[in-house]
Amino acid sequence: MAETDLRIVEADGIKIDLKNRYLAAVLAWAFPGLGHFYQQRYAKGTLYAVCIMTTYILGFAVGGAHVVYASMTPGDRRWHYACQLGVGVVTLPALWQTMRLNQATERISRPGQPPFFRTRRDFVPAMGGWMSPPRRPVSEQSADEVAAWYARKGAGYEMGTWYTMIAGLLNILVIYDAMSGPLIVPGAGRRKEEDQDDTQDASGPEVRTAKTVDGKVTADSNVESIREPKS
Repeated sequence: MAETDLRIVEADGIKIDLKNRYLAAVLAWAFPGLGHFYQQRYAKGTLYAVCIMTTYILGFAVGGAHVVYASMTPGDRRWHYACQLGVGVVTLPALWQTMRLNQATERISRPGQPPFFRTRRDFVPAMGGWMSPPRRPVSEQSADEVAAWYARKGAGYEMGTWYTMIAGLLNILVIYDAMSGPLIVPGAGRRKEEDQDDTQDASGPEVRTAKTVDGKVTADSNVESIREPKS
């Protein structure tokens, strides 16, 4: 019984069955809106899927196939990917591409200097290089593959990176909504009822006002008239 109660939340007088909250959260991460479809909250699910995926696809298209990639190599720490990962499974190929490139990259140690990474010349990234990290070495002081991506897309590379990051961060809110239900403000659902009660109490029974006309006291909407007593 307690478990069933935890599944049900009420907002604005409407009861919502969140079903398995943890499964809904995982589905919401896997694809924006999918957790809400699982909970049969179709309107929200459609809205989230359209808005978040449109933002992600637009950023990916504007910035090119390389705005989403995972890398923690010195000189190329792609922290942006932590935000992009929030969009779900569409970002996971970046991890696979990183594993492939790391297998083709050797670490070269130099006395008194940080390690040096170099990718084999014969390495060919899969899927045409989509979401594949740049070849090593990566250095801000010299021309590398990242510099070539910037040169091809210009400001679009930066814009695409931020769009895909924003899409991932927005989906974090969607995941929270799927797991916890809609935000409920205490007392918000009772405000309208309280206002109606206050209005009824203030009005009370019908009150008639009296006025004097030619020495006679009359009441509005009253058939009878009251004469002043004679002296």
